[in-house]
Amino acid sequence: MKYYTFILLFSLLSCTNKKNDRDDKEFQAERQKVIVIQPLGNFKLNQAEKVFKQIKAINSNVVLRKNISFPENSFYKPRNRYRADSIIKNLKNNIGVDSVIVGLAHADISTTKNGIKDWGVMGLGYKPGKACVVSDFRLSVKNKNEQFYKLVLHELGHTAGLPHCKIKTCLMRDAEGGNPLDYEKSFCRECKSFLKSKGWQLI
Repeated sequence: MKYYTFILLFSLLSCTNKKNDRDDKEFQAERQKVIVIQPLGNFKLNQAEKVFKQIKAINSNVVLRKNISFPENSFYKPRNRYRADSIIKNLKNNIGVDSVIVGLAHADISTTKNGIKDWGVMGLGYKPGKACVVSDFRLSVKNKNEQFYKLVLHELGHTAGLPHCKIKTCLMRDAEGGNPLDYEKSFCRECKSFLKSKGWQLI
């Protein structure tokens, strides 16, 4: 009798563990945002596909859309560039509640910063937010592909709720008007832990 009781108890525990494992995976999938990659203007398809594959390694819920034009109200004629804030406002209205969208651009983009009406930027993302935009216009030609991916991660980090980080090698450091992307290695321990709690599959 004791033997059968042990077998029954073991079976129940095994079922409970399997159910918990399944629940954990389902919970992980539920809280993981769908990342929508949106090429803008003449952004090259092969570069967009590369970003798609890189993002898929850290978030399996990723979608690559076809190119669309820049929003009409986003072009800033005096400087021949596009307003990043206007792009973001437009993009966030084209996704579901469980999604975040990142616009990819070759064109120069800008925003208002430090009292300057039209400040050129590499990317912009609100903390937290539903949309961000990045441009390779200001990146160095030598390491453009690597820098661009780091830039995408930086802005997506903001949308997840991360602020700028004081650690110089962290992907969330503040560019402070420069281009420190070659010095950035990965997310620091704290930033990585935060993103993992949001469902990012970081090693």
